[in-house]
Amino acid sequence: MSTATVDRFDAVFAALSDPTRRSIVRRLADGEATVLELAEPFPISLPAISRHLKVLEQAGLISRSRDGQTRPCRLEPSPLVEIAAWAEHTREAWEQRLDRLDDHLRRTAAGTSEER
Repeated sequence: MSTATVDRFDAVFAALSDPTRRSIVRRLADGEATVLELAEPFPISLPAISRHLKVLEQAGLISRSRDGQTRPCRLEPSPLVEIAAWAEHTREAWEQRLDRLDDHLRRTAAGTSEER
């Protein structure tokens, strides 16, 4: 994995480490929303929501546009797709390792029972 990929993954995982930011990402998965709409369910200030949005934007998880007086936010799924592909690759690699370990343990157990 390249250094750029690791840095990007670090930024995405860091952004998603916060429960408020995860909630914002889940909300944006349903469609774009304004900052006010995103802030509504949280007992925190608008500047705090804006800081959360900035972290998500810097991680590439959201984008913001301008539509007159509003700045709608939308989910950018590509970093999540990359993380999912990495997780799937990692899962497959560990399954193969565990299968090899299982085979080895069975051969070892079979050899031990034959020696008795």
